[in-house]
Amino acid sequence: MPHPGIGVTIATFAVVIGILVFVHEMGHYLVGRLFGIRAEAFSIGFGREIVGWTDRVGTRWKMGVLPIGGYVKFLGDADASSRPADARDATAEERAGMFQFRPLWQRALVIAAGPLTNFAFAIVIFTGFFAMYGQSVTPPVVDRVAAGSPSAAAGLRPGDRIVTLDRHIVDTFEEVVAAVTANAGTPIRVGIDRGGRGFVVRLVPRMVDRVDDFGDHYRVAQIGIAAGSRAIVARSLPQAFVAAIKQVGDLIAATGRGLGQVVGGRRAASELGGPIKIAQFSGQAAALGLPNLIQFIAFVSINLGFINLLPVPVLDGGHLFLYAVEAVRRRPLAPRVQEWAFLSGFAALMSLMVFLTWNDLAGIGAWHRLSGLFG
Repeated sequence: MPHPGIGVTIATFAVVIGILVFVHEMGHYLVGRLFGIRAEAFSIGFGREIVGWTDRVGTRWKMGVLPIGGYVKFLGDADASSRPADARDATAEERAGMFQFRPLWQRALVIAAGPLTNFAFAIVIFTGFFAMYGQSVTPPVVDRVAAGSPSAAAGLRPGDRIVTLDRHIVDTFEEVVAAVTANAGTPIRVGIDRGGRGFVVRLVPRMVDRVDDFGDHYRVAQIGIAAGSRAIVARSLPQAFVAAIKQVGDLIAATGRGLGQVVGGRRAASELGGPIKIAQFSGQAAALGLPNLIQFIAFVSINLGFINLLPVPVLDGGHLFLYAVEAVRRRPLAPRVQEWAFLSGFAALMSLMVFLTWNDLAGIGAWHRLSGLFG
């Protein structure tokens, strides 16, 4: 399948990021307004304002020239990172609408609302898909075993049914794939049913090079088995909602396990992707049709929510961590300490973005082509 054009890729990426940033920031905004906190600005993107307007309550709604990210700036925030401003000269009326003077539990809910809204958005998407089209599932039955694979070495055969992974019951082959992908190089205890006889084998997923339909190379963990045909299971709306919650929960858990393996050194850091890779996948999803693009938006929404919950100052998780410290100490950290925390968090975040962009450029062969110019 040919690659989508650069124009389609950039336009699709802008739409995907714009939608998800709006959803994320709207979570912050709505909960803040619920508690009577005044919002001074709601921005999609950073930097110079391209277009905007001010609503009747004084909130400036705008789009910035840099489309990656966004923010809600509440009264009392020093900047877009929600760092508290110096409010010693604020009047009692002004303090009543300031974010930093709200009770701790309200501030925590406002911050947590962004990532949780991303998860809820993904649940809504999956619920709609499962209710409209049914849920595509594959029974966890082995159809083929690759010669020389970990499964072949363990004695698996066609017709074997996988019933548990590390003692967790599995119902679909998709669950098997998710568990294997998240456990490259880590032993997995696999419970097998063979004609009514149960036994357990120990498998270690290994990384394998693959090429997708667009000709892009990637690495994926596999155990060397293939499943049979997929089936579409009809879901009522309540069933679709429950299945969507499970789907989102499984994806959050898989993302956490994968990140933990990278941090622990069990998976290469080069597997992490950044904005260029998201843009690339956005264009490919668009080329496959609107349903695929909408589902891709759900996947990115989950990742955006997860990343924002990491305990890094500047991110939502960093704010929640500082609030947890405040709850234990029964008083906020000193302004100087908070300022250093935000500065260090910003530096760490920028360093991560540079590293991910480097990975992305390496993934599309940019460094190889560049070296060829001087070779």
